[in-house]
Amino acid sequence: MRAMAVVVVIGAACVVVACDAGGSRELILGQAPTGPGTVTLTAPTPQTPINDVQTDSLRPTLTVTNGSSSAAGTRTYEFQISDRSDFSGTPAATQAGIAEGAGGTTSYTPAIDLAPATRMYWRARVSQSGTSSAWSASGQFRTKIVGFNRAGELYDPLIHGETLGTRSGNTTFMGQRGLRVDDSSSWVRYQLAATLTSGVISVEVEGLRPNVSQEKARIFSMSDATPILFNSKFLYNVQYRGIPGNPNNAISYKVLMGDSDLKYEPDFAQRSDGVRALDPATTYHWQATWGSSFSLTIREGGPTGTIIYQRSQSTPGTYNPPQHFAYLGATDAGFETGSYPGAIYKNFWVGSAARPASLGSALSNK
Repeated sequence: MRAMAVVVVIGAACVVVACDAGGSRELILGQAPTGPGTVTLTAPTPQTPINDVQTDSLRPTLTVTNGSSSAAGTRTYEFQISDRSDFSGTPAATQAGIAEGAGGTTSYTPAIDLAPATRMYWRARVSQSGTSSAWSASGQFRTKIVGFNRAGELYDPLIHGETLGTRSGNTTFMGQRGLRVDDSSSWVRYQLAATLTSGVISVEVEGLRPNVSQEKARIFSMSDATPILFNSKFLYNVQYRGIPGNPNNAISYKVLMGDSDLKYEPDFAQRSDGVRALDPATTYHWQATWGSSFSLTIREGGPTGTIIYQRSQSTPGTYNPPQHFAYLGATDAGFETGSYPGAIYKNFWVGSAARPASLGSALSNK
């Protein structure tokens, strides 16, 4: 009789039982034969929110149509949310190990608030037995358009019919265009949550035109609690001068670092270099800094547009008002021009650093 071998699989190994003609047996340990292969998973499909929908939440619930698997077993899901379409950098929110939902869908709600007024991208994948599917196609949504005022950061989108600031005089909400300060005696005032000795102030402005009848029309300003900007030892403002502007249509600024002897502003020649004929139909991004130096940069078309003005200078002294206020426009001194009449503002920011590039991206449908 010929010898026979019987293969018995035990876990990942096998036992080969060999029998000779006399019926004696020999146990031989070895590897199990190759199985049918690893599990094959199909990525889930984003269901909601998608198509750049505007949500009314900073913690929207994300839902996918479940993925599929080639084998039975427990499946979990991983979700990622990013303010970048390529998902580079640190996710805005992420969660793995979410049990597959019943009824063909699985959902995830972030445990933290996402950045407001921001276009977000999200994706998901399914995992089973140590194997993960490809990432799903990305969904896209916009977070709730709302501002905030906290230590080190103030942000006001200004496009949804309300403001964090206090309006004074004649101001008009212009829908998606922002908030208009209608005349030189009107403004919007913000009290910062904490004094910033250095930082960045920026805003997008339209409605600016040459040859207005305002000598030193202010685009934005900062000060202490002194009611009239002109009297503040922490006067800080940027201007688009009209007539007479010394010279007309000059971009200018003035900064006091706590003392009239610590005053910084461009001279006539420097103002002459800053003469610009701005277009009222164009949006301009105005950004200024303060601290050990002052700088002012103006871009045509928005935050990433072409630079049309840039100037900086050293500013010895300390900008340290006991109470820190910022304005769209400026308080009117009665004998010196206040706000730029007709300026329309949106995406106002005051912070210890520049406004994050993605913050405010939800204000556009593009």
